[in-house]
Amino acid sequence: MKKNYILINLLFFIAFTLNAQEVYFPPNGEWQEKQASNYHLDFNEAVEFAKKNEYSESRDLRQAILKGFQSEPYHKLLGPTKRRGGPAGVILKNGYIVAKWGDIERVDMTFSVTKSFLSTTALIAKQEDLIDSFDDKVENYLWDGTFDGPHNSKITWEHLLQQNSDWSGELWDSFDWADRPPQDQNIDQWRSRELHEPGTYFKYNDVRVNVLAYSLLNVFREPLPKILKKNIMDPIGASTTWRWYGYENSWTTIDGLKMQSVSGGGHSGGGMFISTKDMARFGLLFMKWKNEQLLSSELIHQAVQSSSANPDYGYMWWLNKDASMKNLGQDVFYAAGFGGNFIVVDQKNNLVIVIRWLEPSKFEEFLNLVYKNT
Repeated sequence: MKKNYILINLLFFIAFTLNAQEVYFPPNGEWQEKQASNYHLDFNEAVEFAKKNEYSESRDLRQAILKGFQSEPYHKLLGPTKRRGGPAGVILKNGYIVAKWGDIERVDMTFSVTKSFLSTTALIAKQEDLIDSFDDKVENYLWDGTFDGPHNSKITWEHLLQQNSDWSGELWDSFDWADRPPQDQNIDQWRSRELHEPGTYFKYNDVRVNVLAYSLLNVFREPLPKILKKNIMDPIGASTTWRWYGYENSWTTIDGLKMQSVSGGGHSGGGMFISTKDMARFGLLFMKWKNEQLLSSELIHQAVQSSSANPDYGYMWWLNKDASMKNLGQDVFYAAGFGGNFIVVDQKNNLVIVIRWLEPSKFEEFLNLVYKNT
């Protein structure tokens, strides 16, 4: 009798533990909240820290962008901008909101967080067999001259996704060499720089990111915001308020229809304009959305593997593989954007953390407070 009692209690404990770890996925227009203390967690210190450490530059993002990239030759705003709000954020545990601050409904620019949305459209293209393999050369899919030449013809989809393609050229009146150039060189040196073998050299470069967006537009033959909405944002219950912009000159004609090629960030304006809540839903996607295979587990896994040129970068997700952030596990990955915008995904602890307008240098300190008692 005693053995049966112990067995029943053991089974109940296992069932309770498994149930406690199940991820809740909020339906459209709803989101259940729980106290962090239900999970023996306390995020009050982290929340107060985020509120007190707002991004220090102007809330007029037009001014902040022009100041932030003033060292780049020919830099100018080509896409829309929007005055930002104050610090905001949300922390999810098992899908439930357990902490929030600021206006999480407000739509703001999110800058290079957009890159993780862009790489997700590439995963969709692979899942729908529009791209056979990310090891394929992009010139096999795009023959308009974008990948012509002995160097650019070697570039694969994976090179573009990992930002190690070293693609060379001009797109939308922007030159690859003019994006974040070395400050100890002059324009002539930038123009005549030595090209690196694709796959061997990591360089954060928005022009090359926009080349990926343009290439995917040609593969889908539909605007990428439409692809993202149909395949991801609508199924995860996102609002109708988000927008994804390109530039005033990033228009092309496909199948007789004029389409805008979107940008992978707000470096020159444009990019993803989105609320904190919708960013959190997108983060939950990488916990595996319900039992629906919106994105296969294999593709999600592939997207967050280290690249040979930079172990801390996957398919436009930042990683922690070298444990530079000591208090975080190596399986944590995140999207990061200008002005202190972040989506952090922790699959091991079922945490999604969205931060808006945190002073970027305070990011690790904020996360240390979040993980203080996890």
